[in-house]
Amino acid sequence: MTISGNANHQPSAEVLARAAKVQLMIFDVDGVLTDGSLYFDADGEQVKRFNVLDGLGIKLLQKMGIATAIITARSSPIVRRRAEDLGITHVFQGALEKHLALAELLAQLNLSEDACGYIGDDVIDLPILTRAGFAVSVPNGHPEATSRVHYVTHALGGNGAVREVCDLVLRAQNKYEAAIASYLNNSVGL
Repeated sequence: MTISGNANHQPSAEVLARAAKVQLMIFDVDGVLTDGSLYFDADGEQVKRFNVLDGLGIKLLQKMGIATAIITARSSPIVRRRAEDLGITHVFQGALEKHLALAELLAQLNLSEDACGYIGDDVIDLPILTRAGFAVSVPNGHPEATSRVHYVTHALGGNGAVREVCDLVLRAQNKYEAAIASYLNNSVGL
């Protein structure tokens, strides 16, 4: 089902139409907001690496009125902390049945599946990827995921893929220039 676009990685008309409808963008964590590696410190505590470009992309979505959320199968205080840093208030951790978290979130926000975008990278994400109005995966995702989405990013998970999607959504909704203008006018407000 992948309908990314052409060889220059210009999004197809269908991808842009789907991205234009996004009112809620949902992110998986491992393999999407991170590179998918699990790091442990000397005390055995888990450490995750996040990309600042991705973080600013999420903040730009929020600034332009698009809700954001995290749905992840793992539970980690690091994810809670990152979500707090980014102002993401809808966080579902330990969500082994991700479609149930999606249903709860959509009910809370009174949104339809067509109004949500989701970026995931593995088979555990399929229940949302097959429901979301705008389904996205990363090129280093599992083939079962990448073959069932509307768009596959150029950037790898944990290395700018989320920012690529955030920019795409903002451009599809004609909000990108306004988001960037706040920086040009020195009125950041993030």
